[in-house]
Amino acid sequence: MRYTIVTETYPPEINGVALTVQGLEEGLRQRGHAVALVRPRQPADEDAPPCPDTLLVRGGRLPRYPGLRFGLPAPQALRAHFARHAPDAIYVATEGPLGWSALRAARQLGIPAATGFHTRFDHYMDDYGMPWLRPTALRWMRRFHNGGDATLVPTLELGQWLEEQGFHHVRRLARAVDTRQFHPDFRDEALRTQWNAHPEAPVVLSVGRIAAEKNLELAVRSFRSLQRDRPQARMVWVGDGPERAALEAAHPDFIFAGMQRGEALARHYASADLFVFPSRSETFGNVTLEAMASGLTTVAFDSGAAREHLRSGLHGAAVGDDEAFVTAVCALGAQPARWKAMGAAAHQAVQALQPAQVAADFDVLLSRLARQRRPHAHVVPA
Repeated sequence: MRYTIVTETYPPEINGVALTVQGLEEGLRQRGHAVALVRPRQPADEDAPPCPDTLLVRGGRLPRYPGLRFGLPAPQALRAHFARHAPDAIYVATEGPLGWSALRAARQLGIPAATGFHTRFDHYMDDYGMPWLRPTALRWMRRFHNGGDATLVPTLELGQWLEEQGFHHVRRLARAVDTRQFHPDFRDEALRTQWNAHPEAPVVLSVGRIAAEKNLELAVRSFRSLQRDRPQARMVWVGDGPERAALEAAHPDFIFAGMQRGEALARHYASADLFVFPSRSETFGNVTLEAMASGLTTVAFDSGAAREHLRSGLHGAAVGDDEAFVTAVCALGAQPARWKAMGAAAHQAVQALQPAQVAADFDVLLSRLARQRRPHAHVVPA
C-alpha cells in the first residue's frame, strides 16, 4: 500500500504529536508500505539533502511556541504530490492550515483520509484567558474532522465524548511506549547526585512543555505541600516553554534540565521517584506511559493515558480534582517503600503496549478506508 502522512509538527521538534506521528510513519515503513510525508520546512532542512518521499511546504512561526511552526495552505503542491505518489489513503495529523488544505485536496482527488485528534484546543481557550472562544474552537475542530473519513483517537473515553459532540466516524487507535528506551535500568546515581537527591526523599519529576495549558501551578503547589513534610525532596523539570523563565525565577531551588532526548531522557525518567502530570488539556499524555515504563509511581488526572492504563493504589493515583492531586502527591511521596513497589508494578503494567501492534492497527484502519473509497468523490487533474 501507499500512504501519505500530513503533519505540521515533526522531529527534531519535541512534543507528543511530533513523536507520535514519527512512530506511526516508521511503523508503516517497517510493515513494508511506501510512506510519503508532507510537513513544513524546518531550519534543519536548509543543509539537509532533499528526500524524495518528503514534500516540504512553507510555514510560519507558532506564537508563544519558539521552535514550532505551522504549515501554510498549499493546495496546488498537495494535489500535484498526491497525483504523483497516488496514495491509497492519507493521514492528516494536525488541524492547522496545512491540514485543512490536505483534506480539501484529498476530497477533490477521491483519496480517503483519516484525521488524528491529538489536542483539545477548546481547553486551551480557558488556559489562555479566552473561555468565550471555547464553543468556537469546538465547532472548528468538529468541521475539520468531519471532513475526513475517520477520526482517530487514543482512548475510548475521548471517542465517546467526541461522538456526543457530533463528531462522525470516530475510531480508537491505541498508543504504545518503547519499553526498551524507557526502563528502570537507566537509573543514574551520578545524575541523582547532581540533583542532591537523598535516598529516602523523593525526586518529583515533570516532563513536557512548560506552558500555561499544562497546569503548572498545581504541580508546584503539590510539591511545596510535600516538601513541608519531606524537606529533602527535589523537583526536576524536563522540557522548555514560554513559562520556564518565570517559573525558574520564582522557584530557584527547582532543577530545570531543559529539553532531553534519547538515552538522556530515559536517564532523567528512571532517576526520579514520583512523576506528576497535572495537565487537563491532553487527549492522552504519552509521558504518562513513559514514566510508568521507567518505573515511576505516577499521579495524574483520571483521563487519557491514566484512565486507560494507570490503576490507583497499584501504579500511583488517578485523581478527579486538584485537592486529590495534592493529597496523593503528599501521601505517596512520604512512603519510600510504597513508591518503589508502585513504580515496579507500573513498569510491568505497560510491557504489552508495543509500537508494532499500534502500527498494525493503524495499517488496518487505513487499508479499510482505501477499500471503501467514497463513491461520490470525483477526480480533479493535478
